[in-house]
Amino acid sequence: MKTHTESRVIPRSQNIARYALGGFMSFAGIAHLTFARQEFQAQVPDWFPLGEDFTVLASGVAEVGLGAALLGFPQRRRQAGIALAVFYVLIFPGNIAQYAEGTDGFGLDTDGKRLARLFFQPPLIAAALWAGGIPKRARRNTARRR
Repeated sequence: MKTHTESRVIPRSQNIARYALGGFMSFAGIAHLTFARQEFQAQVPDWFPLGEDFTVLASGVAEVGLGAALLGFPQRRRQAGIALAVFYVLIFPGNIAQYAEGTDGFGLDTDGKRLARLFFQPPLIAAALWAGGIPKRARRNTARRR
């Protein structure tokens, strides 16, 4: 049984993922809210029920919040990692729409580039979960079994 004085050692790769995704998401959120706002508006699918500007602003706020949660609240990294993974799942239909509709944006100006982007989403989801400490690393049983 784990006592309150025991602490779990966080693998370096999880901290690297947490810092990298936290920084990336914070930067992306700021970009949504400022200098890349129009570029992001062009990527909102026509079928999405909310306005382009509202969608870009709301997602920017969410990204800044998720990035800040990963960077500033390590004790809540599990919840932040899960929330970020869910966010990546929720925006995936927009990425599919960008491919299906042939919408250019951020250097994704060919069908091949837009299709290739889709294959990065599952590893990104996995990285968010890993940054959040999921799955938990199995502890070695140091006691000998008889």
